[in-house]
Amino acid sequence: MSNGIIATYMVASLQGVLYTGFTVNLRDRIEQHRVGLGGEFSSLYRNSKLVWCEVAESIESAREREAQIKRWRRSKKVWLIERENPYWEDISWKVN
Repeated sequence: MSNGIIATYMVASLQGVLYTGFTVNLRDRIEQHRVGLGGEFSSLYRNSKLVWCEVAESIESAREREAQIKRWRRSKKVWLIERENPYWEDISWKVN
């Protein structure tokens, strides 16, 4: 098990393209996104700004939440982000 933060998260590109994922180490995963190692989709769209995250109790619950959010329309994802982060600021400082 990792010593990191287990979480479901959304990162955005400068153009507003969203990527939803889950991780067992949020700090390291966000850094991977920043340097272009976040995966094919993230690298293509340069999704590197953490705009939303939710700490999970377990890997299973983080994975289930990711799957739930990925089924949502973009408007509902935007609602979730803007509920806590109305200006889409990079909140990665909160997990460092």
